[in-house]
Amino acid sequence: MNSDNITNRDLLTALNTISGGRVPLSLAEMFSGENPFVVIKSSNIPGKAVMETPGLVFGQIDQPVRKLAVLMTLTESAIELAAATGVDAIVAHHPIADAANSGGVTLKNYLGLYRISAFELHEAFHGLHPGLAILHGHTAFKTEIAYGGIPGNIMYVGQALPEVRCLEDILLRLETLMGMDEDRKMLELEKDVRHCSAISETNVLAGAKIICGQSDSEVETILHIFPHTGFSPEHLAQAMREHPEIDTLLASISRVPDQHPLIDKAKEFGLNVIVGNSHSLEIYENGLPLAIALHKLLPQVEVVMFRERCTSTPLRQFGSTAIQNYADMIVEKYLINK
Repeated sequence: MNSDNITNRDLLTALNTISGGRVPLSLAEMFSGENPFVVIKSSNIPGKAVMETPGLVFGQIDQPVRKLAVLMTLTESAIELAAATGVDAIVAHHPIADAANSGGVTLKNYLGLYRISAFELHEAFHGLHPGLAILHGHTAFKTEIAYGGIPGNIMYVGQALPEVRCLEDILLRLETLMGMDEDRKMLELEKDVRHCSAISETNVLAGAKIICGQSDSEVETILHIFPHTGFSPEHLAQAMREHPEIDTLLASISRVPDQHPLIDKAKEFGLNVIVGNSHSLEIYENGLPLAIALHKLLPQVEVVMFRERCTSTPLRQFGSTAIQNYADMIVEKYLINK
């Protein structure tokens, strides 16, 4: 089979193979109410709920796929990059919502303009592999993807790898695996090119760190959580009842601030507390394995990685002098002097 014969149907089948049958293959199956990975996510903010629909979100089922991009979160920048580089299909890890993930306009109009198909695979991908645990230095012997009955509230309990004896070993492991020195060098280059020493960047600022304990504090049994999924102090107490041998609380993807109820509860149990990779590095943790799996199943298709990079720059050092003058003119003429 050559690349001209690969279609969205083949890509959908590949995603279903990777997920072990979690992806609905038809609209009837999607909305049957029987697939636990078709789930509504809501904070009860009026009008802001979104339904996860693993699989094909937009595009014709027989549309050809010669080049696909794997990314974490679909944005208008990703759509433009896909169009500019000849991408036929985008596979996003995070759920896709109309307008929110397409620059404020409808997905149909934006993706349809460039004939780009879109797929998503979020909760249907979670729990399929132990990669997040391995990267952070432990082997999970217990995995929950809906702890406390909350969909997406992922929790691991794991045994530290033989080479991980203390908290410092976790930090050094992540430093090497995630190539953190490269991110620091990229930031310094950007500061130099833009003549601004005050630029910040997510990966450099949100690196792994120890919150409770010392660099040489011993690590044996790790409770690995993801705070943004709804993991609470009550969940921590429950996990400790189930596994009193836990000595280290590890938070990754999202952070646990230094002053947080989870930290207070961890201190009550005398736990080490460490934060690992931030959400911006999930493109390595989940995106890269997904992309390689797709390439192995569909070797005729070119696969590329789309990686986000987010920076912070002081207002008056952002952009060229000319664009600052433009913005000042717009503000004075149209926005505040009405």
